[in-house]
Amino acid sequence: MKRITVFCGSSAGKNGKYSAQAFQLGKLLAQKNIGVVYGGAKIGLMGAVADGTLSENGEVIGVIPDFLQTKEVAHTELSEMIVVESMHERKLKMHDLADGFIALPGGFGTMEELFEILTWGQLGLHSKPVGLLNIEDFYQPLLEMLSQMTAQDFLKEINRDMLLSDHDIDALLRKMEQYQAPETPKWIRETET
Repeated sequence: MKRITVFCGSSAGKNGKYSAQAFQLGKLLAQKNIGVVYGGAKIGLMGAVADGTLSENGEVIGVIPDFLQTKEVAHTELSEMIVVESMHERKLKMHDLADGFIALPGGFGTMEELFEILTWGQLGLHSKPVGLLNIEDFYQPLLEMLSQMTAQDFLKEINRDMLLSDHDIDALLRKMEQYQAPETPKWIRETET
């Protein structure tokens, strides 16, 4: 993986460990010569990831919609800042620039980005790994919900397994490096291939 897109909150959250781990993720990716693509903000976990990467002279590419850049939340120290017209264009550009995706704690925006990229993978539009850095069990309720979706036949186990998760950054990166995408997209039956 040459670049990883990180989805995360523009807020720091209540627990200081979120920011500390976000900074550590950016730092470790830079040490492994893996560039970071993210939403371009200087605040919250987003800023912490960027600052961690920059602390090791790593590559950081921000992708920010014009309307957010004008609200003075844009990070000004990045390797590159790409300004786009819309949130949809932002997600597409972040996808195109990355070889994998990691979600840190966040709110609606983080969830929306995470689930859209998982849906694209489920439909066979990409075969890139998607991981959760499950800091302080933040994502435990979500993982339980995915198990419920699978148990109730709304989600196939092979698609459930597309979402990788770990509490440890190195362990998550190893899982992502070993990831094999499902061979059959959701809407294709094995008899049709």
